[in-house]
Amino acid sequence: MIQTLTREQAAAKVMVALDKPDAEAALRLASELQGAGCWMKVGLELVYAAGPSVVRELKSRGFQVFLDVKMHDIPNTVRGGARSVARLGVDMFNVHAAGGLAMMRAGREGIEDAVQAGDAANSPLVIAVTQLTSTNQATLNDEIGIAGAVEEAVVRYARLAKAAGLHGVVASPLEVAAIKAVCGEEFCTVTPGIRPSGSETGDQSRITTPRDAVAGGTDYLVIGRPITAAPNPAQALEHILKEMTEA
Repeated sequence: MIQTLTREQAAAKVMVALDKPDAEAALRLASELQGAGCWMKVGLELVYAAGPSVVRELKSRGFQVFLDVKMHDIPNTVRGGARSVARLGVDMFNVHAAGGLAMMRAGREGIEDAVQAGDAANSPLVIAVTQLTSTNQATLNDEIGIAGAVEEAVVRYARLAKAAGLHGVVASPLEVAAIKAVCGEEFCTVTPGIRPSGSETGDQSRITTPRDAVAGGTDYLVIGRPITAAPNPAQALEHILKEMTEA
C-alpha cells in the first residue's frame, strides 16, 4: 500500500535536472531552490561545461547530488572513473547496464576502492541506466537491435544490475512495478520522463505525471524542464510537490 507523502518526503524524492550550459546559470537556479529539500541532478551538458567544481559547489550548499554521467566503457576505465566520482562526494551516480555485468561490478568496486583508501567522505549509490525514456518500441527493435518489448529489455537490464551488486536502475516510471516485482521493493528506481499534467512531452516517449509516478512506487523522480524552464522554478516545484502529496 502506498503511503501518503508529506511535503518533505515528496521533496526528498525529486531530482531537479540542472541541464544548464554553464556553472553560473546552474548555480543561479540552485539558489532559487535552496532549502526546498530536493536533489540536484548534474548531467553531461553541465559537467562538460563547468567541470567537477560545480558538483563541489552544490555539495557545499547542502544539496544531495546525482551525477548522471552514464559511464559505459571497459571495466578498468569505469572502475577508475568511479573512484574519481566518489572523491567528489556525490550521493549517487550511474553506469550504463548495456556495458554488461563485469563493467557494472567495476563501477561498484571503484567506489569501494575510494572508501577503503579514505578518499571518499561517503559511499554513493551506484545505479544503472536501462533504456532511455526517449526510446520507443521502434527505436529499440529497429535501431538499437534489441528484440522484444521495451519493458522486457528494461527488466532484463535491471536483473543484471542487481546481480552486479548495484543499488538500482534508471528507468521509465511505467516500468517501476515490473522492476520491483523481480528485483524487490528495496531495489531503487530513478525515473525521468516525469511531466506534470498539462506539460509538453518534449523528446520523451515513456512518461507519466508526478502523481502517477508516486502511486506507482518509484523512489526518485527526475524532473527538468517543467521546473527549470518555468518563470518561477520554486513555485513550479511546489506545484509538483503538491501533486505528489495528493497521490
